[in-house]
Amino acid sequence: MCYPHERLHEEIAFLGYYLHWSYEALLLMDHDERQQWLTHTSAINRRVNEDEKSTGSSTSILSVT
Repeated sequence: MCYPHERLHEEIAFLGYYLHWSYEALLLMDHDERQQWLTHTSAINRRVNEDEKSTGSSTSILSVT
């Protein structure tokens, strides 16, 4: 079974945007590792967005714990 190319491109674009990792580095990750990074990055992004909504000001992704 082949992993859908569109989904792979979405994952690489998401992680590349938020983590600034190279296309090559992201493409070399196996599926499970990439999924773990997607899960963690998405969770952090959700917390940042929730903080921004509640405080009305921008929050750095580095300050989210």
